[in-house]
Amino acid sequence: MFYYALKTTITLILIVAAAEIAKRSTLMGGIVASIPIVSVLAMVWFYVDTQDTERVAMFAKSILWLILPSLSLFISLPILLNQGFNFWISLASSLILMFGCYLGMFYVLGHAGYDS
Repeated sequence: MFYYALKTTITLILIVAAAEIAKRSTLMGGIVASIPIVSVLAMVWFYVDTQDTERVAMFAKSILWLILPSLSLFISLPILLNQGFNFWISLASSLILMFGCYLGMFYVLGHAGYDS
């Protein structure tokens, strides 16, 4: 139980730190947020739990493929906000677009024979 509490605490501290840094400097907050903290922590926790480097490698490969649809959020959100749309509408629209891109990526990966 302590192990899960430690993992959760470390992960939460890093996420909150990125948000707090962004309050002071959006560029520095962006740097912290753009570092794949969640991915790195997930790989570390996954390796510590399994000691299986082959599965960690497959996990990293899956992350690579799934970065592509997530980029749609970071492209569409600032465009919508700069067009004057409400934040919540822009965020919801960007999330819907991103989920659609994920579905498209799953379709493409499935037809390409990618199996994890």
